[in-house]
Amino acid sequence: MLAVSARAAAFGFTHGMFTALGIVVGDIIFILVAVYGLVFIAAAMGEQFTLIKYVGGAYLIWLGISLWRADAKLRHSDEPRQSSWGSSFLSGLLITLGDQKAILFYLGFFPAFVDLERMTPIDTLLIILLAIVGVGGAKLVYAWLADRASLVFRNTGAIQWLNRFAACVMMLVGLGLLLKTQEWI
Repeated sequence: MLAVSARAAAFGFTHGMFTALGIVVGDIIFILVAVYGLVFIAAAMGEQFTLIKYVGGAYLIWLGISLWRADAKLRHSDEPRQSSWGSSFLSGLLITLGDQKAILFYLGFFPAFVDLERMTPIDTLLIILLAIVGVGGAKLVYAWLADRASLVFRNTGAIQWLNRFAACVMMLVGLGLLLKTQEWI
């Protein structure tokens, strides 16, 4: 929610939408992994799976530092964006793929409530559609609200504060991801 809101407030609704899309794609990946019993892939990947978490955490910290250092400028509709839709999508995707709680939720939820041996492709599609509507819909509302709220910030001081807040959130999420990846935590 914070990542979607931060991207939408800083760069507009479309960036929040692409961040939400990345989150939904990550959820779909976990749904497919859980439903089709590919849990052993994460175990088989071993160190490579840990590497994905490190890359995701480092990327979020890099985005946060970039946002922290960004100049506070008033937004105008004809002014080019300072971030790409791809980076917004990757932010959402890497946050989800690196989230151990999401992994545990999907891998723990489905076996408890769904008979995986009797799942059909139609059942899987329905679960994916529910995730798109449930997760994606809520995230789009957050993106829209954050974009509307950003209209309040019409001076460079407020924009600088918002950039620094969003940067801190991204860096903390990235650092948390890196720390959670450590064996001793």
